[in-house]
Amino acid sequence: MLVKFFSRVNCPLCVEGLHTLKLVQEDIPFDIEVIDIELDDRIHEKYMLMIPVVELGDQVIQYGKLDYATLMEYLNEA
Repeated sequence: MLVKFFSRVNCPLCVEGLHTLKLVQEDIPFDIEVIDIELDDRIHEKYMLMIPVVELGDQVIQYGKLDYATLMEYLNEA
């Protein structure tokens, strides 16, 4: 299972969100693809006000302030 994590450099909320996602990864096996929204104009326009964003497939699981319980519940059912 591949989970996409959209973020940008110098984003404290993104650092915290990636840490939370990695905590979930300790309990559920999945790969994380970290994507810097600054490198793609289309992605930047789509997510610039939402980051960090966690996506599975084409569906946004959670964005902004990420929490362990929500991520765990969703990824456990995937």
